Amino acid sequence: MTSSSNGGHGEAVYEYQEITTHPPVMNLARPFIAANLQEMCMQEYVMNSRGMKLFSCAWLPKGNTPPKAVIFLCHGYAVECSVMMRGTGERLASAGFAVYGLDYEGHGRSDGLRGYVPDFHALVADCDAFFVSKATTTHSRSGRRFLLGESMGGAVAILLHRARPDFWSGAVLVAPMCKIADDMKPHPVVVNILKTMTGIIPTWKIVPTKDVVDCAHRLQEKRDEIRRNPYCYKGKPRLKTALELLKVSLDIEANLLHQVTLPFLIVHGGADKVTDPSVSELMYQSAASEDKRLKLYPGMWHALTFGESPDNIHTVFRDIISWLNQRTDDWSEIEQKAKHDDQQLLYGNK
Repeated sequence: MTSSSNGGHGEAVYEYQEITTHPPVMNLARPFIAANLQEMCMQEYVMNSRGMKLFSCAWLPKGNTPPKAVIFLCHGYAVECSVMMRGTGERLASAGFAVYGLDYEGHGRSDGLRGYVPDFHALVADCDAFFVSKATTTHSRSGRRFLLGESMGGAVAILLHRARPDFWSGAVLVAPMCKIADDMKPHPVVVNILKTMTGIIPTWKIVPTKDVVDCAHRLQEKRDEIRRNPYCYKGKPRLKTALELLKVSLDIEANLLHQVTLPFLIVHGGADKVTDPSVSELMYQSAASEDKRLKLYPGMWHALTFGESPDNIHTVFRDIISWLNQRTDDWSEIEQKAKHDDQQLLYGNK
């Protein structure tokens, strides 16, 4: 389907600590080889407002030419950026974009209890401060900045947009968590227990849900790769985490979908059993955005950028990069024309 289109934040001060070692090389399938790319060129820790070190990484295009635009990655629950989203970073950088990612509190190589989200809005505030800091100091040809959120990261992107409605140029939402699918949602009895027990034992790993790794990733080899990744959390959801995700998804579904005004592309697998494709359709229909597009892929599962076959992943990225190019190349042409006109004024009569 296709259709054409401040949130009171204080200034955060970050301390940067450069990492001199790269993440361990994982035995991951890498069908895509990026030719026009510098290897992961920035790895550093930033300090959030709660004194926690958060791991960040970046992929930049090769050479000295400024990137087309800047893209910020919002990863999903229990995963991270440097390994799980490396393919995303490489593909986008090879296409000419600067890409930055941040591991949330309790995820990847950042500080915090593994898989624990004590306050979803604090997690969003961490991303907001880091992303805005990088966006305002990274020069691109178009001056544009985009969010790319996967699964829970889609909810993060929507909340970042709500915090700064006019700051972001657009968003790519990959199977966004706007609502937890009915067969993944905890039973109402479990929800009541969650609310009661969270104040007593918030970090307890007892929430009875299906194995998200098996439900999200179509290929067994991809499931095995995640289970070998030491930076991914594999335990059951913690009480407070489950309650936070449930509250946010219900809030977005009930209150925020119609408030979305930025340009966006949603890509969603038609056979997704983790996040409900029908809610992506609802967001497409409800959002106030004039520039919005929804791409549904029949038969594909939840993890579109990692858990599918190489051909399917290529199809998804082809659509993502095409959408981004359409919203940045026109600005590059305008810039080039302006430079040409300036040169004609300076030298045309000589």
